[in-house]
This record gives sequence, structure tokens and C-alpha cells, in this order.
Amino acid sequence: MQACYPPPPLQPGDLLQVIAPSGTLRELEAFQQGVEIWRSRGYQIELAPGFDDRWGYLAGTDPDRRQQLMTALKDPACRGILCARGGYGGARLLEEWSWLPTKPRWLIGFSDITSLLLSLSQQGISGVHGPLLTTLAAEPDWSIQRLFDWVEGRPLAPLKGEGWGGGQTSGILLPVNLTVATHLLGTPIQPNFSNVVLALEDVSEAPYRIDRMLTQWRLCGFLKQIKGIALGRFSQCNPPANVPSFTVEEVLRDRLSDLNIPIISHLPFGHDGPNAALPVGVRVEIDGDRGILSFF
Repeated sequence: MQACYPPPPLQPGDLLQVIAPSGTLRELEAFQQGVEIWRSRGYQIELAPGFDDRWGYLAGTDPDRRQQLMTALKDPACRGILCARGGYGGARLLEEWSWLPTKPRWLIGFSDITSLLLSLSQQGISGVHGPLLTTLAAEPDWSIQRLFDWVEGRPLAPLKGEGWGGGQTSGILLPVNLTVATHLLGTPIQPNFSNVVLALEDVSEAPYRIDRMLTQWRLCGFLKQIKGIALGRFSQCNPPANVPSFTVEEVLRDRLSDLNIPIISHLPFGHDGPNAALPVGVRVEIDGDRGILSFF
């Protein structure tokens, strides 16, 4: 994978468009709080028409949600795109999709937004794997400040987790939701995994499902291509009640620890807790002995 480049830094007064490319909006109060945080920083926030639509579990039909994204990309005043929430549906927008040859814009979100972030990275543009509008207000102050530091052109502090060993290396950071990324394997959206430090998180997946997905990555040979792994939070990934099971931690150790590459776990990103902003496609250094992920 080749390195990506962030869009020009944002500054207060810039116009940002809000889109809902995935699941239907349910957390209206949290969403409004997230919008207010951006506005309190001096940004102009414009809500896409139909952002609160509903079509089954989706935030409107595929053409309507695709149009939200296209409209934001075509708006010459728009400097960035804020995703309302995750859920499911982003990948549906990428059928027969082509990014417009316009000036780079920020794209911010995580979870189901993985599909859009990966697709955008193929254009050489670095998005932000970071808080959605429905999750931003629940972030601790340091995490909110980290997001604004990055998009406004300031450097990122290293993240500290639990080192599994493996020494040190550098590579291109690829932060993804494990489930979403797994379902993109073998599609045109799948990135080249060579030279990649893979950052993984997930939510509400039983340990055997995590096992199944990582085994698919192993069978495809992709985990032999990457240079390091940064593990975030795997929340609500508990075994089914009264069923013999490994824990999710045991599954991660079993499926990853024999790769002989630097691995760090318990990093502060993912669902149900602090979700430190991670830039997509930038060069990082991973130290599996000291448990530190550093950003150049």
C-alpha cells in the first residue's frame, strides 16, 4: 500500500457537510451534541437533506445516501465530510462508484465507515478513523482534542497499549473495523496489504466469529503480508451464555501471536470507550516490545 496524504488543514469558519451513509439515525440527542461540538469550534455545519431518512435499517435508499456523498464532493465550499453514524450500508454506496476528481476533503468516521475510508485511500487521500457525530460527545476531552489537532494540522501524540513483542517496524497505518474489512476482501475495495500496519477493532461479535474472520485472513495469506498489528477495543464480544468458548482475548492471541511481527493490544480506539483518531494511510512506527504506536 502506498502512503496517503491528508487534505489541507481545517480552520474555524470552514464548511463541513454531514451525511448519513450507513444505518438510520436513532441517537438524535447524541447526534445533536456531536454537531454542537463542531459548531462550538467555529465550524459551519450543514446537514445533508434526508440525513435522518429511514429505509429499513438504512438511512434512506442507496441512491439517496449516495447523492448525499456526491453533493458534498461537488460543493466547492465543502472542506470536509462528517458521518452521522455507522451501522451498516456504506459498502452498498460503492457499487458502480467513482470518486470525483476534485480537491481532497476530509472524511471522518469509523465502524461501517471503514468501507468509505478504504475506498478513499485508493485515491491517495487520508481520511480519519475517528468519532462519528453520534459518538463524539461521549469522548473524553483528550480524544476530542486529538481529533481537532489532526484535522487542523497539529501532530498526533503516540498511543500506548500492551506490547506482545515482535520488535519495531514502520509501515502504512490501515485502521479498520474487522467485520467490515473482512467482507471487503476479494472486492475492488480491498487494499494492498504489503507494508501495512493493520489496526483492528470490533463490537458485538462472539469470539468464534472473530476466530472465523481472522482464520479467513490467514487462509487468504493477507496476515503474512502485513508488518504489524495494532489492536483496539473488542467490546461486547463475549461468549454466548452457557456455551463452551474461548474469550476474545484468547482468540486474538491464538490467531495472531505466531505471525512474528510487532503486535500491540489494548490501544484506546474502537466502540464503547475512548476512540482515538487514527489517520488512514499515513506512516507509523509500531514498537511491539514497548507497546507504542507512533505517528510521523
